[in-house]
Amino acid sequence: MRFCLYSLALNQSFMKKIQKQVDEWVKQYKIGYFKPFEILARLVEEVGELAREINHTFGPKKKKATEKDKEIGDEIGDIIFTLTCLANSLRIDLDKSFKGVMDKVYKRDKDRWKKK
Repeated sequence: MRFCLYSLALNQSFMKKIQKQVDEWVKQYKIGYFKPFEILARLVEEVGELAREINHTFGPKKKKATEKDKEIGDEIGDIIFTLTCLANSLRIDLDKSFKGVMDKVYKRDKDRWKKK
């Protein structure tokens, strides 16, 4: 039996829990969700911040002494939050979407690489 985050997420509706938590946070404000293109712009900004942190950590460009330390995990969290806002604003079920992606890659890539 194979154990992975994929099966854990699907069995516990992990994505639904995230979507519900984000939705409850957003709904406490009158403005609600931004328009999808506004959320996308925010997502691009967050991915840029992640890229910058990865470049600082693993690449040749080191931070200036005046720049604040940020955690890569925090930047990934910002991306997850923003993607969840986008999915919620478009009424996309992330459990269903993620399951479809995992089914696709397991089928498509089953013989792509040498297994352990």
